[in-house]
Amino acid sequence: MTDPADSIDATLDELADDFDVLEDWEQRIAYVIDLGKDLAPLPDADRTEANKVPGCAAQVWLASDRDGDRLTFRADSDSAISKGNVALLLKLYSGRPAEQILAFDAKAALDRLGLPQALTRQRANGLNAMVGRIRQEAMAAG
Repeated sequence: MTDPADSIDATLDELADDFDVLEDWEQRIAYVIDLGKDLAPLPDADRTEANKVPGCAAQVWLASDRDGDRLTFRADSDSAISKGNVALLLKLYSGRPAEQILAFDAKAALDRLGLPQALTRQRANGLNAMVGRIRQEAMAAG
């Protein structure tokens, strides 16, 4: 879970610093895949149709919980790249208030990381679908 003392922008800055030292898109994709390896296993109870993210090339599940005004997300995928993408999004969004999630410009953040350019169009569309699902959960919570 994200440390509440850290802002979403500070987390983005840390990720951007990590991405900046990577020389090419292949290294960035490898880094994203490594992020996915650190995701906690998603319980079978959360691998439901309701938690599936439509629009992804791979199967991606995203579950959320509310603790006061904060949303915590859990996720998994059957694809290493999609799992890494959703892990990156969880670093940005999990543990944040719904209002902060909705105020954050995900497109600008992902462009800053150079991620959409490193992905195939289908994977970039899936990444956008994951962001959309997180925002949908935040709207429902707000």
